[in-house]
Amino acid sequence: MVQTTNRIAFQGDFGANSDMACRDMFPTMEPLPCPTFEDAFVALESGDADLAMIPIENTLAGRVADIHHLLPESRLHIVGEYFMPIRFQLMVLPGVKHDDIRTVHSHIHALGQCRKIIRSNGWKAVVAGDTAGAAKLVSERGDRSMAALAPRLAASLYGLDILQENVEDSEHNVTRFVVLSRDEHWTTRRDEKDVLVTTFVFNVRNIPAALYKALGGFATNGINMTKLESYQIGGKFIATQFYADIQGHPDDAPVRRALEELRFFSEKVRVLGVYRGHPMRGTLNAA
Repeated sequence: MVQTTNRIAFQGDFGANSDMACRDMFPTMEPLPCPTFEDAFVALESGDADLAMIPIENTLAGRVADIHHLLPESRLHIVGEYFMPIRFQLMVLPGVKHDDIRTVHSHIHALGQCRKIIRSNGWKAVVAGDTAGAAKLVSERGDRSMAALAPRLAASLYGLDILQENVEDSEHNVTRFVVLSRDEHWTTRRDEKDVLVTTFVFNVRNIPAALYKALGGFATNGINMTKLESYQIGGKFIATQFYADIQGHPDDAPVRRALEELRFFSEKVRVLGVYRGHPMRGTLNAA
């Protein structure tokens, strides 16, 4: 992959979880904040960034629906993944006390993942565009009745105090990010213990039991399918697209046979990426 800008795009403001994921996985690259997911895609497609760090699912909140529509429609490719434990800090203006808080601001998923503290205190939850943006808003407004739920980095960036740490409802809160590139780059296997992930989308033919038949090859060839999701396309309930993750490489004989069977029963199959699994993938699967 040729890098020309040394920038990696993400959705949100500086200090967001996506920003932290960029800094963790690519510490030498410059994070490029974008207002929306679509803006992050455009930044990569237009050459304003070399890569993009995009959240695709969370263990508590489920899939990030926008991505499952944007990614197949783009010509971008998945070249990596990153799993990040999510921790939310309750942050306020300097000197603000617990009893001063009336409203708590954050991304809708963050608010949903911190329901217990919000409900127990009777605070009003206010949706913001992203977690770091909520912290920035509290800092700029100067309203001492406002608090934000955001990553620790946001407090230092926007001059806020952390009033309470790790206020998420569950400690088993992990977001999976995918790394996108304009260039297709299939990771090669280093050894037999190497965990490789292949992600693809497909549309089955409109025949009885098409999905059962299309996926049968993965079962008979012993392929571990770690994710399968469906969503409607084109505003039609009969036009269903499926998104899948499997463990293995298309060059592996069992995977090759399974994909051949999938293509026989599908109208369209597109491999979005072949990449090395994050070390936490095995840990989460085992749990």
